[in-house]
Amino acid sequence: MITVDWQAVLLGFSFGLPVSALFFIGLAWGMRRALGSDRPGLWLMTSSFCRIGILLGVGFLVTAYAGSNWAIAGYALAFFLARLAAVLWARVGKAPITSVQESA
Repeated sequence: MITVDWQAVLLGFSFGLPVSALFFIGLAWGMRRALGSDRPGLWLMTSSFCRIGILLGVGFLVTAYAGSNWAIAGYALAFFLARLAAVLWARVGKAPITSVQESA
């Protein structure tokens, strides 16, 4: 029988939620900067490297501090929930299509 370390899961989740929110806020910021820039690739790569580095670094530290691999499960769960919220928020923020455009 597998024994779940719920304290480690909660620790990973509690650190994962704000870091994941920061990840997706950084994604939105980087996309806005890239779309208004002459060099969008530079903005996208810099934003990506920073966001991924912070996400993985904090995940490593939380797992090392907890001393259990269950912390990364909570951390990943928080990331996927934050991703779900970000995708739903992006879909709700889109303008609805009100008319059908005719092709010329």
